[in-house]
Amino acid sequence: MIGTWINLGTVFLGGTLGWALGERFPARAREAATLGVGLVTLVLGIQMALKTQNVLVLLLSVIVGGAVGGALGISAALERASQRVEKLFRGQPVAQAFLTASLLFCVGPMTLVGAIQDGLFGDWTILGAKAVLDGISAAALAAALGPGVLLSLFVILVYQGGVTLLARLFAQALAGFNPQDPAVVELTAAGGAIVLAIGLSLLRLRDTKPADFLPALLLAPWFALLFRALGW
Repeated sequence: MIGTWINLGTVFLGGTLGWALGERFPARAREAATLGVGLVTLVLGIQMALKTQNVLVLLLSVIVGGAVGGALGISAALERASQRVEKLFRGQPVAQAFLTASLLFCVGPMTLVGAIQDGLFGDWTILGAKAVLDGISAAALAAALGPGVLLSLFVILVYQGGVTLLARLFAQALAGFNPQDPAVVELTAAGGAIVLAIGLSLLRLRDTKPADFLPALLLAPWFALLFRALGW
């Protein structure tokens, strides 16, 4: 789990620095930081989504996943939980910061592939590169949105660290892991759609409730396998 520990360290340092300096930044500078992260997030989301090998798989995953997430009220539940913590930070936008940072740092091919590489082979180079990007993003987000970014550390530890530990436990079963497998590719594409939703929210173009689309990450690999079995 070396890669995950490094990732936690860069997010902590970046988030702490951004939080400490945030109030010293002019409002326009903090707004520009949020817009900058939003624009780059859109680019990342587009790159990921365009990797799909079957647009129908991506479409079904996002539509069905969004419907399931909306019915379960994932965004609303996270919002309520975050608002309880928000009181500890004098009303700063903890809910938005926590949700945005958690999804941005954990949804993506670098997280999944990097964590599995770390677990299988002890190769944390992918997570090391991701850690640098996350540290920079954490500083910008914390300067603009406040200390809620630091709460994403728990999500990184549980999700990214959990994937690494599972890969280590099931190393033999995952020995043939291929990042170009349709199931992995479509999971990445679905993740890209969610990252796009994050970007739209950061740019305040639309309140997309990105967390409601998280079930798409579970559905995309299954739809990919089903369509491959059917020869579509």
